[in-house]
Amino acid sequence: MKPYTSENLRNVAIIAHGGAGKTSLAEAMLFNGGSTSRLGSVDSGTSVLDSEPEEIKRRITLTSAIHHFDWKGRHVNVIDTPGYANFIVDTKSCMRVAGGAVVIVSAISGVKVQTEAVWKYADEFDIPRVIFISKLDRERADFERAVSEIESSFKCHPLVLQMPIGKEDDFVGVVDLVGMKALRYSNDQSGKFTVEEIPDHLKEAAEEAREAMIERVVEADDDLMEKYLGGEDISVEEITQAAHEGTLTGKFVPVVCGSAMKNIGIQPLMDLICDCLPSPLERPAQLAEVLADNEGKELVPDPEAPFAALVFKTISDPFTGQLSVFRVYSGTLTSDSTCLNSTKDRKERIGQLLKLEGNKQVPIEKCVPGDIIAVAKLKETTTWDTLCSEKEPILLKGLSLPAPVISFSLRPKSKGDEEKLGSALQRLMAEDPTIHIDRNEQTKELVVSGMGQVHIEVTVDRIKRKFGVDVELDAPKVPYKETIRGTVSVQGRHKKQSGGRGQFGDVWLKIEPLPKGGGFEFVNNIVGGVVPRQYVPAVEKGVLEAMAAGVLAGYPVVDVKVTLYDGSYHTVDSSEMAFKIAGSLAFKKGVVDARPVLLEPIMAMEITVPNDYMGDIIGDLNSRRGKVNGVEPMAGGNQLIKASVPMAEVLKYAPDLRSMTGGRGMFTMEFSHYEEVPSHLTAKIVEAAKREREES
Repeated sequence: MKPYTSENLRNVAIIAHGGAGKTSLAEAMLFNGGSTSRLGSVDSGTSVLDSEPEEIKRRITLTSAIHHFDWKGRHVNVIDTPGYANFIVDTKSCMRVAGGAVVIVSAISGVKVQTEAVWKYADEFDIPRVIFISKLDRERADFERAVSEIESSFKCHPLVLQMPIGKEDDFVGVVDLVGMKALRYSNDQSGKFTVEEIPDHLKEAAEEAREAMIERVVEADDDLMEKYLGGEDISVEEITQAAHEGTLTGKFVPVVCGSAMKNIGIQPLMDLICDCLPSPLERPAQLAEVLADNEGKELVPDPEAPFAALVFKTISDPFTGQLSVFRVYSGTLTSDSTCLNSTKDRKERIGQLLKLEGNKQVPIEKCVPGDIIAVAKLKETTTWDTLCSEKEPILLKGLSLPAPVISFSLRPKSKGDEEKLGSALQRLMAEDPTIHIDRNEQTKELVVSGMGQVHIEVTVDRIKRKFGVDVELDAPKVPYKETIRGTVSVQGRHKKQSGGRGQFGDVWLKIEPLPKGGGFEFVNNIVGGVVPRQYVPAVEKGVLEAMAAGVLAGYPVVDVKVTLYDGSYHTVDSSEMAFKIAGSLAFKKGVVDARPVLLEPIMAMEITVPNDYMGDIIGDLNSRRGKVNGVEPMAGGNQLIKASVPMAEVLKYAPDLRSMTGGRGMFTMEFSHYEEVPSHLTAKIVEAAKREREES
């Protein structure tokens, strides 16, 4: 690998909606840059970036992949990101460390919802962008419509640098509006082209387009604007420099076009990446916290500065083990050295530094500021940890991950695989921090949560492939509870004689409701020793055991106060066990007469939707027995709906919301409180619980 400096480095994320052709474009750039010997294809399963079996099976990118190529004296790290909503968090993680982005807009479908989402991520991280209009060789491709959608959807100023030559099957090349020449490509995916005169039928349109391009590009440079207004010619070098400045400042976004599948227009895009997207030296300084004094510090991409890097991805590699992928912000790191994990306050031994090449790695001796590097088998390090010099501990800010949106209960098909499943899930959580695992103590279920149904299904596939554990998925059980609305006094008497010493326990309990959230309260009001002091804890224990399974549907009983106020005992036959049984019997009998009711968990939801969908979403929430607590306007023509909805009604809300809003809606959800189940639904829940007990 050729040596390179930070000045010549480019970190570029390829972003768009799923199916836009991100991986195909990355494969074409790697091929043209000489990093691969053949043009990889997603459809044929020969991609070096989409190499996971689950990706090959579905023909979509499920996890980001990193490779590199050299072009025009620049070393470019390419990050191929997922585009589907279930995996979009991985894309955001990569954009946290990228220096620039190539945004793909399909000439067929235009700007889609997820492209809008990743564009907003680029805004959030202030990432300079260039746009590639793809699939111009396909039926119904429309270059002008795509440019129009770019301007209206992204609210940006497109700087159109190219025009297509031909349409659909007749698409053969591009007109370079900067140099005013035509690039005509051979029809063999080789990427070879000839430089020709612009076809006569395109000359007039090309001249008009170039004039519009010049008018926009000079806005980035006052001197150039003055020169243009004075009627002087603007050179190619001046246009390129102004395009660079305007891209970095966000005055406009350069637009080029082509076809990744036919390998048309890829080299000009690679030129544009090198000419217009920033090196690490041109990006704003990264702010870090100095742990010694809690002061802020700007990290300068200087190879002589103290080392500092942020781990943004973890990969489980079958050969090298766990790979920690990090972006270097300052200093230099070499193989066979040590550094500090300041997040965990642990020293880490750095073995061989690795440069990622899709699903493979190549060893390197050192890395420069701005580079993206991996290292294997760090003992303590996980995603979003900071690695730094031991002499100057600092902390870099990671990324706040969104809450999961869908959950399933998970169980191994083979009873002997419980331990293997636990280990598998821990490994997968290290690789994908958007997976959450929780064991519900009430329902005794292992619950896996993620960003969507496909996300969970892919996780299940990986568990089987990587760890040999077959699992089953079900909708999680709703953790209902029971309580009472009335007050009763009840006797619990346990008497048993079976030859020899018998059993005797006799108690009187007052059972009454507590306010919502009151839990459980036990009061000892025994006077005169009618129940000996040593047996009182046994009575409470018996009540607690009875509370674990209520009388309606066997759900735990909550929010009750139990007062022990009377009873009797036998000097020989009484025991702790007898009084525990007596307490349990009394509670079960008393709850039946205390107007028992069923409680269900209520979720607090915040749903962000475009204005056009607000009425439909509120209507749907009402149909789910939800209560809308408020609506707040947001930026970008969206509304934030706050609502309280029963958990049973939103177990699979994620795909429903996506369907209702065309993928434009987002939501968060967390447990809020318990409320009484409406009487007309209680009977159904009780009957279902009864059937389940009988089947088990």
